[in-house]
Amino acid sequence: QVRLVQSGGGSAQAGGSLSLRCEVFGIDSSRNCLGWYRQVIGSSREYVGRIERDGTPSYAPSMKGRFTITQDSGKNIMILEMASLKPEDTAAYYCAGGRRSGPACAWDTWGQGTQVTVSS
Repeated sequence: QVRLVQSGGGSAQAGGSLSLRCEVFGIDSSRNCLGWYRQVIGSSREYVGRIERDGTPSYAPSMKGRFTITQDSGKNIMILEMASLKPEDTAAYYCAGGRRSGPACAWDTWGQGTQVTVSS
């Protein structure tokens, strides 16, 4: 059974940086999607981006440029680095796992969520 365990996050000033980690336990070869979402209370979950098994990242258009997704394959860890943070980046961030479904991913496993708070 796949488990995703998150760490990192916290608080930062606008313009600052934070990183989040997602450690993957119990991964199997059929699960080839890892990614990040975020959610503001009262809103639906927003896609941030994902990383392919070969390390190629992709991002939602609104996330490009300030967010970077990398992985440490040897340790089954995915990292989200966030730079030039804005107050509107304040949200709970979730790592997600799943299987490819055509060009998209069918997400079925979630981390516990990590709060990121950016003050102006």
